[in-house]
Amino acid sequence: MKRMGTLRLLSDLSHFSGAARLRELLAGDPAVRVRCSPDGRHLLLLRPPGSPSPQLLVAARGPGTELERAWPAGHPSPLDAFFLPWPVRPALVLVWESGLTEVWGAGVGPGWRLLWSTELCPGGGARVVAVAAPRGRLVWCEERQDGAEGCLGPPPAFSYCVCVRTLEPSGEAGTNLGRTHILLHHCPSFGLLASRKDLFLVPTATTWPGMSHILLIWSPGKGKVMVVAPWLGLSHSKSLNPGRGDTWDFRTLLRGLPGLLSPMEPLTVHTWAPTPQGLLLLDFRGTVSLVQSHGGTRAVGTLQEAPVGLAGSAALGTFHGTLACVLGSTLELLDMGSGQLLERKVLSTDRVHLLAPPAPGTEDEEELETRGGLRLLSALGLFRIGWKAPQGLEVPSAEDLVFEEACEYYQRRSLRGAQLTPEELRHNSTFRAPQALASILQGHVSPSALLTTLRAELRDYRALDQLKAHLVAGDDEEAGWTELAEHEVARLLRTELVGAQLAQLNTVFQALPTAAWGAILRALQLQPDRNGRLRSHAPPDVWKKVLGGTSAGKEPPNGILPLFELLCQCLCRLEPQWLPPFVELAQQQGGPGWGAGGPGLPLYRRALAVLGEEGTRSEALELELLLGSGRPKAVLQAVGQLVQKEQWERALEAGLALGPSSPLLRSEIFKLLLAEFARHRRLDAYLPLLCRLCPPDLAPTELLLLLRTHLPDELEPPTPFPEPGTEPPLTVGLLRALLEQTGAQGRPSGPVLSLYEDILWDPGTPPPTPPRGPVTTLQASEHPGLEAWPPSGQGLCVTDTG
Repeated sequence: MKRMGTLRLLSDLSHFSGAARLRELLAGDPAVRVRCSPDGRHLLLLRPPGSPSPQLLVAARGPGTELERAWPAGHPSPLDAFFLPWPVRPALVLVWESGLTEVWGAGVGPGWRLLWSTELCPGGGARVVAVAAPRGRLVWCEERQDGAEGCLGPPPAFSYCVCVRTLEPSGEAGTNLGRTHILLHHCPSFGLLASRKDLFLVPTATTWPGMSHILLIWSPGKGKVMVVAPWLGLSHSKSLNPGRGDTWDFRTLLRGLPGLLSPMEPLTVHTWAPTPQGLLLLDFRGTVSLVQSHGGTRAVGTLQEAPVGLAGSAALGTFHGTLACVLGSTLELLDMGSGQLLERKVLSTDRVHLLAPPAPGTEDEEELETRGGLRLLSALGLFRIGWKAPQGLEVPSAEDLVFEEACEYYQRRSLRGAQLTPEELRHNSTFRAPQALASILQGHVSPSALLTTLRAELRDYRALDQLKAHLVAGDDEEAGWTELAEHEVARLLRTELVGAQLAQLNTVFQALPTAAWGAILRALQLQPDRNGRLRSHAPPDVWKKVLGGTSAGKEPPNGILPLFELLCQCLCRLEPQWLPPFVELAQQQGGPGWGAGGPGLPLYRRALAVLGEEGTRSEALELELLLGSGRPKAVLQAVGQLVQKEQWERALEAGLALGPSSPLLRSEIFKLLLAEFARHRRLDAYLPLLCRLCPPDLAPTELLLLLRTHLPDELEPPTPFPEPGTEPPLTVGLLRALLEQTGAQGRPSGPVLSLYEDILWDPGTPPPTPPRGPVTTLQASEHPGLEAWPPSGQGLCVTDTG
């Protein structure tokens, strides 16, 4: 059945303060400019300069006072006025042609008050011709006199520049203005139109004819400007980010864009209208076109009537894929996709203004009911235009919708050619999920019980919608994105992390790793202790979700990492020193099939895989992961690497850190280091640590046999002293401490068990010195054996022992 467009009266304006003056201005002045506050509670009416008083009226819905301003003859009225999107209280900025800017606010007390004023063009000699306020910024186009920019002066057609200042909320002052930054200089005159995301710079009647076929789209969030020639079908993108100091000379910008300066008729546009989809333009033939933010242009449709000259009023807007155009007293609704005329209505007045919908998250209860339509304002009242289902249209039940959606889902997964039907799903016992959901929706759960169950989730969703509204409005974007990422990670952790959910989690970690890791910290309740280790108070089901991964030997699909690998990768980027403690903590968790102690890869190997291929990893992290794994092969591998790097103390401490439950591993590490002790003397300084590592059940003979196995081969007979530059040999003095350590259990009683017992159990004191007699000179006749001594031995003295 065909939809029907409806006009619903929302208010006859009697609920607004200053209702009489509001109706008077709407009915009497067709050129009045109308704006609506982001929350939809305030209406602003501004007459063009030179109009009779009052030139400015701000009306408030409900309690509150209106703001009415009038400027006498000879005193210019504001060029434009805007509401600022501050959620705490309404704020209003007025801009004059001279550059004077005033900010008004509605405070705690009654009425409006001037908060502060400033000059956009403090040097004088400039004239503001257009102004806009997109997403917390104030942008204006000003005409500068010759030499105002410190040069000889461009031709009059290029004597304009486009400037920007940031707007930030600030306590009692309402808002603060940042410093001035020039976006474009030496450019023609442009009109400025702002949507929630983009700023459109459009040609005006005073724009130089050679440039009147070009418009520009500046996207502050993306930091780029798009130069578009709609009738040529050309567009070029350039970087324009004030935060990085970007600025462009307009003439230089165009010279670098081929094709845009081709001779072309100017844009003959009757009405411009910024929308979330892009910029709508209505030409004098009645054709409506849409210029999208990426630079593409497409025709939307053609109206039944074309505007007659510039005098006729027109307004454009979109809702639910529908274009609404008010031309005089005629309202036409066109389908945005096909351009087909859906409905045409004749209104009772030709002075109608289309109002932008309130910002998401700022609507009250009445506006929530009317969400999804456009609002029309006239002297007769405030109306809403939307679609209404005609009477007799049967709305499918929730149960029917379940089977229809399930039918489409199963059909996409089915390999058979036959078409599934909802009736087949109802009666086929194979498909149990839709039948179970349908039984729940049939009334087995009362609405009150269901509401009680979902109240917490509904509260979270409402807070999430409000957060998204602040992001759309450009309020504190960094903190907003951080909070949004934390919400998303917390939500995904409550789901089964497979398929699309796991891919979404990977995307969040890639885009906002710091915020995502903050959410993980809260979910796992991670806290460091005094010893530099991590503790967790998270329930086992959370750790089960973290440690679950792919089977051994299987690569993640399409580069999507399991959650444990994702956390390790994030820690490598943010805090690499906390990766080994995190893996150690994860190894202490777990159960069968969790990934810790299960049949899959050990956790330390999964973490090593994140660090990259062998040879490209961080050596320090690899060593910490191997040492903290608790696996004998991994620990021995780490000690071997430490030995190769000659980090003797750390290798010994790694062995000493092993508890009594790992005697075999300690013994292997001791034998590895003992072999190095036998080969060279670089371990001598760490002999006390090596003695502590010595196994208590090692016998002296076993120790000496181990040493003999690794002693270097002697190519020449031993000498008392080593040659200069050669490695000193192993001595008995160095071995004494080790040999004593092997007998630390006490000297055994009974027969001698080893040839080296006398060495081990030597009391350590020399025998008593024998008494000394007089010194005499030996005679050769008394000792005939001395005759064979060389002459140098004559006169040698010895002690007579009696």
